[in-house]
Amino acid sequence: MNVKAVYRARHAMGRSARGTALVANDGFSARYDLDRIAGVFSRPTHKLTGQSYVGRILVLDTAKGGVASAWMIHEMQSRGMAPLAFVFNSVNPILVQGAALGDVPMLAGFDDDITRAIPNGAELDIDPELGTVTVLVS
Repeated sequence: MNVKAVYRARHAMGRSARGTALVANDGFSARYDLDRIAGVFSRPTHKLTGQSYVGRILVLDTAKGGVASAWMIHEMQSRGMAPLAFVFNSVNPILVQGAALGDVPMLAGFDDDITRAIPNGAELDIDPELGTVTVLVS
């Protein structure tokens, strides 16, 4: 695979990951946006309603929600129903805790609107140690 573009995050944590992007200029709440049993976005007004987040790299505008999101991400991971990674324009401390507890890599804070820069369905390589999201082309 070749490199199409590389985006550098100001904040990053977790392990490296490679997978397919699920992208929307919308927020993310583990509590209100997801059917955690079926593994799909379920809030009727969410731009990704009906799409599976399981094993996908979620590229979204911002993290929403409170304390429940942290344990929900951990619970989803324990059942093999979690996203592969999170990529946000902005994130709140609660979701950072949830990603850490659930062992889901997270990158946030880019110079570009990451939801406009990365196409839905793109193959991504996430490297939190370098703080990079690389868009790949085959």
